[in-house]
Amino acid sequence: MSALTDAKAHLAKAREFLEAAELNNDLALYNAATSNAVTSGVNSKDAICLKLSGRTGKSENHAEAIIELKSTGVVGRAQATTFDRLLRLKAKSQYQTVSISASDATKAIAWAARMLEAAVGVNT
Repeated sequence: MSALTDAKAHLAKAREFLEAAELNNDLALYNAATSNAVTSGVNSKDAICLKLSGRTGKSENHAEAIIELKSTGVVGRAQATTFDRLLRLKAKSQYQTVSISASDATKAIAWAARMLEAAVGVNT
């Protein structure tokens, strides 16, 4: 597949996971909502990187993913802080015994929506 085709596929996944985050949040499933928001953000990052640089990495190293996003230019740099905030909630929502609060889940969804908007903007 081409980078453009892959970017569109990641964009579709970002939308799907954001919708799942919103539904889980409505059900007060805050860990699931946040986890879905993080996954949406990762797919938005991939869509941005693929469209603007023609590639994206699959590293589990969050710092590398943020650097990769920043390297795409103005859009990537503008989304890097939002992406960093999302990634900081990944471990808590997925692995730790402490649960995500309703407030943090709502923030994560807003951040994922912001990233999706940016990804849509570069892919249209």
